Amino acid sequence: MPHATKASVCVYCGSRFGADPAYRAEAEALGAVLAENGWRLVYGAGDVGLMGAVANATQAAGGETFGVIPIHLLQHEVGKRDLSAFIVTENMHERKKVMYMNSDAIVVLPGGAGSLDEFFEVLTWRQLGLHQKPVYLLNTAGYWDPLIGLIDHVIEQGFAEATLKGYVELVPDVATLATSLRVALS
Repeated sequence: MPHATKASVCVYCGSRFGADPAYRAEAEALGAVLAENGWRLVYGAGDVGLMGAVANATQAAGGETFGVIPIHLLQHEVGKRDLSAFIVTENMHERKKVMYMNSDAIVVLPGGAGSLDEFFEVLTWRQLGLHQKPVYLLNTAGYWDPLIGLIDHVIEQGFAEATLKGYVELVPDVATLATSLRVALS
């Protein structure tokens, strides 16, 4: 499924708000930045947690939204049907495939096991040379510090080359992320 000529940013994030109000604030700031730059949001189509926050902020700023949700999560994640595009897939694998194929860059906000699954899949694909899309970890309030420590450990213990870290850009806030995305998507 080819995507629009407009640059599209896939956002992986939690279906909850998390413990720190900064997570929600940064998700909302990201939604506004996506719209302001004319970038389409590609995300999990939920209307809950950080997913809902980024989508609602994108829409409020006049941005385009492309949501992808598996049929079994329609009720749990409250499928947001007022998006520019709303795709229902059979399963999680299809969801991730459609999101990946319809994006030019990937941004990972704070989230849980699902966000980690999505992150590690695109990181592995990048490591294997299956794509060259930039992957960003939005490290709001140091959320991803333990993950970076784990990646360092994997490298130190000989299970990955040091180049693995080069496939991910750790950014402290949305302003820094926006600057990196402008360069990557120009």
